[in-house]
Amino acid sequence: MNGNSVIAKILKLEGVEWIAAFPEQKLIDAAAKEGIRPIITRQERAGVNMADGFSRIRNGNRIGIFTMQRGPGAENAYGGVAQAFADSVPILLFPGGAPRRRMQVHPDFASCDQYHGVTKYTRNCNMVERLPEMLRYAFTLLKHGRPGPVLLEIPDDVGTEEYPGELDYTPVRKHRSAADPDEVRDLVRAMLAADCPVINAGQGALYAEATPELVELAELIHIPVLTSLAGKSAFPENHPLALGTAGHTSTLMVDHFLRKTDFILGAGTSFTHSVFNGPVPVGVPLAQLTNCPEDLNKDHAVDYGAIGDAKVVLRQIIQEVQRQIGAGGREDEQGVAAEIARVRADFVAEWRPHFESDEVPISPYRVFREVIRAVDPANAIATHDSGFPRDQLVPFWPAVAPRGYIGWGKSTQLGYGLGLALGAKLAAPEKDVIHIMGDAAFGMAGLDLETAARNQIATLHIVLNNGVMTHYSSHMPYATKHWGSNAFTGEYARVARGLGVHAERVDTPDGLAPAIRKALEVTRGGRPAFIETITKEEEHIPRFWAPGTWDYPMGGE
Repeated sequence: MNGNSVIAKILKLEGVEWIAAFPEQKLIDAAAKEGIRPIITRQERAGVNMADGFSRIRNGNRIGIFTMQRGPGAENAYGGVAQAFADSVPILLFPGGAPRRRMQVHPDFASCDQYHGVTKYTRNCNMVERLPEMLRYAFTLLKHGRPGPVLLEIPDDVGTEEYPGELDYTPVRKHRSAADPDEVRDLVRAMLAADCPVINAGQGALYAEATPELVELAELIHIPVLTSLAGKSAFPENHPLALGTAGHTSTLMVDHFLRKTDFILGAGTSFTHSVFNGPVPVGVPLAQLTNCPEDLNKDHAVDYGAIGDAKVVLRQIIQEVQRQIGAGGREDEQGVAAEIARVRADFVAEWRPHFESDEVPISPYRVFREVIRAVDPANAIATHDSGFPRDQLVPFWPAVAPRGYIGWGKSTQLGYGLGLALGAKLAAPEKDVIHIMGDAAFGMAGLDLETAARNQIATLHIVLNNGVMTHYSSHMPYATKHWGSNAFTGEYARVARGLGVHAERVDTPDGLAPAIRKALEVTRGGRPAFIETITKEEEHIPRFWAPGTWDYPMGGE
């Protein structure tokens, strides 16, 4: 067996079911011979995004893979890898490499050098004998510490070279660690002494599968829980103690409690200083539970730190709470659940007219209402694209089950959500997967609807077509006024239909419900579907943060 066969056999042992790919790479054929399904995309970034979405939904317990040819393939994939790096997603990349005798010779694109800044680890596999060793270490890095992309460059001659002897490889096990008990004790003491503590749950809680522990801790001491954008769905948003998501846009409940909190426990969150992470109130004591020591004091001074796996450390915190105040916890003496309910009622009442609007062009919020009514959010996965589709959807989609929503935004590449949705459907084929995008995002990624059709990946994609590039006209008012450079045109349903996807165009609100029902019937039958909705330019979004109020960088994308 040659080097490519060795890699394919190891991937099979690691539980890899499919790989995203763009020719030419001999590894594709070697993987297919091992029973690993190759999915060829229309362009490299979509393949990387698919691997990304798969890893998110499988919690990093199964890793998304992308392989691409050396040179132009590796060059084209860069943006998708940079996005996965920004959002801390574990994916494994196999770019081809120049034969060893031609390495570092201009104009060779040496992936190991060029990808160094957007990966957790890069190595050139310079000897076929080292492949098991290097893959073992790659999977170790993918399953531990801060998640992120890992890249192994395979020189052409290493891939075709004969491997000596028999393959000896054992799949990598994931290990979890606990925090220092003294640190946990001090953290719990401070949290219990606070008048209005709040938990901020991040993506680390999802990777650790810590939702049961978050719910148990919240109910034990009646503490409200918000999530970061990347952590959305880590805590069920139909729970009486749920505040919703704090991102570029948010809920009134998040704003209300962040204005009065006197202690924040970050559970599996990096507290990264970003307009897409929501604010951190100035002067409020912070506790941070993370498995990435480099996150402590990165952007905010942390008063209490607990380094370890979110699930394990939350269990430690629960046990320490019970040790300090008793196994039954404490009553809701502050009336936290009732306070959340009052604020939520005000929030719902304020936004109800947008969701019930009969306007033409259609309000995007009316589109969301009809989608939410048509699916069971507990058995669905939703994601967005960048810009207003994200800002409008995030506060309102009811994420009630872990990984029922893919929130993202530390980088904001248009078109990213389409590949995420395809990867999510491959990870959870039994679920309805819905992707909301704008017409600008369709221009970036729309051709990969054909990838969905050709491979029978039954996702539902909804375009909010308002003919403009959302709020970017404010950055170029003269150009927009005099040259129309911010205007888009297109009949996207016709394009989607031509790519082999069931597609409909909806111009009025009364057409939404039947179109969505039909699209879901199609996806549940195994085919992708597409709905183009003609929507109004809607810039009214639930954003509460004000300059000077928060330790929060204001500005655009």
